[in-house]
Formats: sequence, structure tokens, C-alpha cells
Amino acid sequence: MPPEDNQVPLLSDEESDQDVAYESGEKVHIVGIDEPDDEGLLGTPPFSWKKLWLFTGPGFLMSIAFLDPGNLEGDLQAGAIAGYSLLWLLMWATVIGLLVQLLSARLGVATGRHLAELCREEYPTWARMILWVMAELALIGADIQEVIGSAIAIKILSNGALPLWAGVIITACDCFIFLFLENYGVRKLEAFFAVLIATMAVSFAWMFGETKPSGTELLLGVLIPKLSSKTIKQAVGVVGCIIMPHNVFLHSALVQSREIDNTKKGRVQEALNYYSIESAAALLISFIINLFVTTVFAKAFYGTEVASTIGLVNAGQYLQDKYGGGLFPILYIWAIGLLAAGQSSTITGTYAGQFIMGGFLNLKLKKWLRALITRSFAIVPTMIVALVFDTSEDALDVLNEWLNVLQSIQIPFALIPLLYLVSKEQIMGTFKIGSVLKTIAWLVAVLVILINGYLLFDFFSNEVTGVMFTSIVFAFTGAYIAFIFYLVYWGFASSAWRRLSPAK
Repeated sequence: MPPEDNQVPLLSDEESDQDVAYESGEKVHIVGIDEPDDEGLLGTPPFSWKKLWLFTGPGFLMSIAFLDPGNLEGDLQAGAIAGYSLLWLLMWATVIGLLVQLLSARLGVATGRHLAELCREEYPTWARMILWVMAELALIGADIQEVIGSAIAIKILSNGALPLWAGVIITACDCFIFLFLENYGVRKLEAFFAVLIATMAVSFAWMFGETKPSGTELLLGVLIPKLSSKTIKQAVGVVGCIIMPHNVFLHSALVQSREIDNTKKGRVQEALNYYSIESAAALLISFIINLFVTTVFAKAFYGTEVASTIGLVNAGQYLQDKYGGGLFPILYIWAIGLLAAGQSSTITGTYAGQFIMGGFLNLKLKKWLRALITRSFAIVPTMIVALVFDTSEDALDVLNEWLNVLQSIQIPFALIPLLYLVSKEQIMGTFKIGSVLKTIAWLVAVLVILINGYLLFDFFSNEVTGVMFTSIVFAFTGAYIAFIFYLVYWGFASSAWRRLSPAK
């Protein structure tokens, strides 16, 4: 039977005993959401600035993953090695990231469930457990980078008095800040993140003003695509840093923090419209911040002998050596921005970990306990990393490369389930994506997976030596590719089976 015009996603009230992203009392009330009129059922209410303000928040929390220390390191290396030539790629990578995040938001709003929950319901037990493990590994990899980034900033701001391991302990305590603010409501938590994003914007804008990059070269770098064999690795890094697997899971849960009547098509469409606007605004701001960082290091170090040696650990000192003190030393400006990036991203990582664990395993734990478990997953390995690598900048850079590879490996296990679910009418109802958007989304997914595949091939071809290690890598690679094909096959086979099944 063809779907009716007012068909809405299939929602089940029978599963109230299951874990949910937000309890009803925690959600932000949207003005007019409970008005007993037909407008919300049959049409989309008119635009309202007040409602846009009420819906603003989840997109900015999502955008923090585009500003984490791993992204900042990718920015500074792209600027130092490739100059202004990859700014166009940074812009289009952000557009690709926006597309993926809007699909994630669409899934959460239209179904009332987030990606991890739907994976638990849709996939066989063995497959969803693999997806859960992969999501946790991606989160741990991102969290180690974020915590180390914060620890580096703390070490700089303390003039070296606090070593990396001490910074890790301080950063570990941010989960208590998160829990404290969450108790005061979602809006207070979002306001805190807004302050951190503003801190990053001011810090890196200040650096931009201090170094005075070329406006003409900046504009040409954004508008004219350029790519050479010497900058291919940085180009791959720019794209690879934009799609963060845990962020795809996170955004589909964050959008449920607003009170939305999922039985009314107009109200769902209204929410999607507002979330699209605020997500685009948030990623525009993140793009500008990333642009500041890239151009600062392009102006300062492009074409110099030290360009290929710059990383998070020594970037601030290199800037200080080149630009000196001034009213406020640029070293500390850099450290403040890095600290804001690290703190905000570690807290959102804790948030994402709660949703991933709760969704895949359906664990109804108290928030403080789940936050503690999630935080422990990352802090324990990070503490080991800090103790081992505190005295070696080169070793820390090598570790960072391995962590980037770890996250790149996980990208298909967030993208493929997302595209499968948002294309499925039984889940999305009339809000499933159309054939044009579906084609574009799959092309983008294939492009991102291939780009990251190139990164993996390049990395392992240089790092893998010895018969034993090579055999292990080949075995895991075979299993990895087989599972990706299984996920694709499952999605298309499931859709085909439902089309061929007789209507009940």
C-alpha cells in the first residue's frame, strides 16, 4: 500500500522501559509545540526567530568535533606544508561534514531514536556488537587526542610545571563539570560550550591578527582548487579529520533534547528546518576558526625548513620564537585556544560515549556511573600514553598518526548504517531521503571511505614490516573489508526483501 501524505515515522510506545537519550522532563520545551491545531499536522508552522533560538544548541555541540585538537593539528600541518592551497578542500570537507551531520539529525528527529539505538534494533546481535566495539574504539582514539591536547595546553600555561600526566588528570575531572552542568539543564550545558567555542574563536582570531596572513592568498586558496603530489597527505588528513564516527552517533541523540511531537509531520519538518539552519551556522563558525589556524601557520611557516616538523606539542613555541611577546605572548594565546578545544571535545566525547553505550547495550545506568565508565575507557590508556610519551615529541607525533588511522578505520561503520537507516521507509516514514539525496550521500560516503582507504594504505605500506606483522594486518584487512561489504549487502538486501514481501 503506498504511503499516505501525512505518514509519519513508526514510533513505538511499548519500549518506554528502554534507555533513552533524554527523559521527557529534561527536554527543552518549544513554544507552540503542544498547541491543539491542525497546522502542525498538515503543514509546517511559519518561521520564528524565537523558535530558532530554542532549537539552537545541538548543532554547536556537534560542531566541536570539527574543532578538536586532532583537527587543529591537521589544520596547522596543512598550512605549514601546503600553505594556502588546501583552503578550498577545507571548505568542501566542511560542506561534506554538514551533509552527514544533517542526515544524522534527520534520523534522530524523525524517529525519536538515535543511531546507536536503531543499530541495536536493526542488525543481528553479532553485527551490532562489532559496530559497538568499533564505535567505542573510534571514541577512545578521539578522546586520547583530545585529552592529550588539553594536557599540552595545561603544560604550556603552567610553564612546564605540570607534566602531561598531570594535565591528563586535570582533564579527566571535566566529566564532573559535565555532570554538574547537566543537572542544571540542557541549556546551561549548551551555554558552557558556547563560551568555549567563543574562546577558541577569539584566541585564533587574535593569532590571525598578530600574524596578518595575506587576504588575497586566502581568498584564492578558498576559491581555486589546487592539489599536488607533495600535499596529498595533508589533503587526505583535512578530509579525514572532518568525519568523526562518534560525532555521527552524537548528533542523532543531541537533537532529541527538544520536545517534538513526532506524530505531526509539520512539527517534525519544522524541527528539521531549524536544526538545518543552526547546524549550518555552527559549521560556518567552525570553518572560520579552522581557516584562522591554517592561514596563521601558512603565513608563518610555509616554505620554511621547520614546516614538516610542526605538531601540537611544539606549534606554540615555534609561533613564539617567530613572533615574540607583544601585549600577550602568542604562545599563551595558542595554549588558551588549544585548551578550550581540548576541554570542549573531551566533554562532548563523554556525552557521545553515554549515548553509544546506552544505545547499543540498552543500559539504564545512572548518568554519573555511565559518565565514569565512558571517561575511564579513555583516561586509562591516555594516562599510559602520557607517562610513556611525555619526554618524546617525535613519539607523540607517531602515536597521533596511529590514532588518526584508528579513527579512519571506523568511518564506514558509522556512515553505512546511517545511510541505510535514513533511506528506509519503515523507519523514516515520509522523511526518508529521496533518490537524488540518497545518490549524493552514497557518493560522498564512497569518496570519504576511499580517501581514508588511501590514508590507511599509505600508512601501513610504510609502517608494516616483517612476515608476522604483515600477515596479521592482511588478515584483519580481509575481515574489515568483508564486514563493510556485509553492511552494504544487509542494507540493500533488507530493502529489497521488504519491497518483495506481501503487504500484511
